[in-house]
Amino acid sequence: MVSIDSFYSSYVFTNDGTLFCYIHPHSGMDFISDGWFRERGALWPGQAMSLQVEKVLYHKRSDFQDVLVFQSTTYGTVLVLDGLIQVTERDEFAYQEMIAHLPLFAHPNPKKVLVIGGGDGGVLREIAKHQGVEEIVICEIDKDVIEVSKKYLPSLACGYDDPRVTVKIMDGAKFMEENQNSFDVIITDSSDPVGPASVLFETPFYKGMFHSLRDGGIVCTQGECMWLHLDLIQPLLNSIQTFFSSVLFAYSCVPTYPSGQIGFILASKGTCDFKVATRTPTAETQKTLQYYTPEMHIAAFSLPAFARRAIYGRL
Repeated sequence: MVSIDSFYSSYVFTNDGTLFCYIHPHSGMDFISDGWFRERGALWPGQAMSLQVEKVLYHKRSDFQDVLVFQSTTYGTVLVLDGLIQVTERDEFAYQEMIAHLPLFAHPNPKKVLVIGGGDGGVLREIAKHQGVEEIVICEIDKDVIEVSKKYLPSLACGYDDPRVTVKIMDGAKFMEENQNSFDVIITDSSDPVGPASVLFETPFYKGMFHSLRDGGIVCTQGECMWLHLDLIQPLLNSIQTFFSSVLFAYSCVPTYPSGQIGFILASKGTCDFKVATRTPTAETQKTLQYYTPEMHIAAFSLPAFARRAIYGRL
């Protein structure tokens, strides 16, 4: 058990000026005991995810967060930020492919794409599979995540090798404010809404994405878990429907994320039927994909009854 002495408080101001306090561990190493990493988070009380640790590869606190990388016995290399699992080599494709290809294949002709967060490079790797995309910009506030991923997660960080990629080490909200009506697709690959990442789940951030989109543009963001966070998902969707033309919730199954599931919020500046892919992967591209297919694209929007009732108010 981790004692309260192992934690410290930090404070940030959200976009509306609210002072937010969050508590996180001094060290990701605090979650390793008897050869096992145990992820416990405030957003999923009463449950935990455990992975057996073969070797700790890297541990250091960056200017923004605690960064831990370890080799697990069954899930390959694991990246952990502030005690929370971000990616594992074994199942990362189920997240990276869906958060990238759902919006990109729903858009008829994406030319310019922005990624907020996603410092591990996995989303860049997937965007690069779209030959029609001419420019890819990534805004990652923590340069250490990029450097660590290039060293320990090369199968993801290979996304940085594409010549269309431009890296901006800065706050994504500020970048979007400076680049209005600029992007066809914006993908926000964020951590959970705790601490600095909490602002990425608030209406002002979505308004920032809306204004940075071109007409007909699509955003896709990490949307938390239908088993745990309906109280966060439903009011957010209701709020952003006041300015986005179309808004839907989709999901993917990722074993090492809380409850084995992660959601995506898709929204468009102009009417869009996200369920219908306007393009499909070439046969050659499909061979590189491990999760996404045209059939999975449609299935991602098919929610169980309890989630449909809670999110949309209907069966």
